[in-house]
Amino acid sequence: MTGTARKHTALPKAQTLIEALPWLTRHHGKTVVIKFGGNAMVNEELKAAFAQDVVFLRHAGLKPVVVHGGGPQINAQLDRHGLVSEFKAGLRVTTDEAMSVVRMVLAGQVQRELVGLLNQHGPLAVGMTGEDAHTITATRHTPEIDGELVDIGRVGEITAIETGAIEALLADGRIPVISSVARSAEPGDTGVFNINADTAAAALAAALGAETLMVLTDVEGLYADWPNSDEVISQLTASELEKLLPELASGMVPKMEGCLHAVRNGVRTARVIDGRVQHSILLEIFTDEGIGTMVVPDGNEGGEQ
Repeated sequence: MTGTARKHTALPKAQTLIEALPWLTRHHGKTVVIKFGGNAMVNEELKAAFAQDVVFLRHAGLKPVVVHGGGPQINAQLDRHGLVSEFKAGLRVTTDEAMSVVRMVLAGQVQRELVGLLNQHGPLAVGMTGEDAHTITATRHTPEIDGELVDIGRVGEITAIETGAIEALLADGRIPVISSVARSAEPGDTGVFNINADTAAAALAAALGAETLMVLTDVEGLYADWPNSDEVISQLTASELEKLLPELASGMVPKMEGCLHAVRNGVRTARVIDGRVQHSILLEIFTDEGIGTMVVPDGNEGGEQ
């Protein structure tokens, strides 16, 4: 290969790095909360790519915080225990027995695997749950369905966030990996609550004053007119999103409510991105086009990627 040919084959790599420069500059030193879920959690290649993306962010000078659920793994483990998976108002009905399985899967399986993948790249990731250092505190959540309050078990509504342990880890250059389990604030209750991971990620992003919340999903983003069209809304304001919420499919509601909460509470942008695409995090945060749907606060219609 000639020297000229070598230059030509390397040029696209250099152009990609240069394109990332403004975004690297903008996000340097900023906290980014990433909700890990969906297909990216069960596909080995996607899991590996996710870990690479998060470590890249860390080495590029950002402060990533990972929050995860574990829907597919929890379903599988409940099946093994002969327990039925039931959802109401888009949330998992969680009996005391099911809560033991949820806690075991999140903190003992999903979190450990994710920490292991990240730590293949160095001594970076530290696993914790919302129970640790009172990071997430909650009371029982009783959603209203058809005008009636419904008991869905040990599903929590966040009442307080304590960011001290997370901030200490970030200051030490670590990557916190947080399971969406919360301590109970109810008098005499020593148990824990299952928290929707989208909701937990949004609450943590707001409490940390994060630059960005990123939610990985199994769709391309928020569709403008699903199922009649697969056109993805690339950007919308908090008020525009609020108007759309009643029309959304139940699975998207916690994600989009989380994005709305985040941008209404100081987070600069919230993004829903397709976790089925390898390196979707880097594509979203470091390229001009971006992928997925970005929610911005009202008055920021110009939007920043």
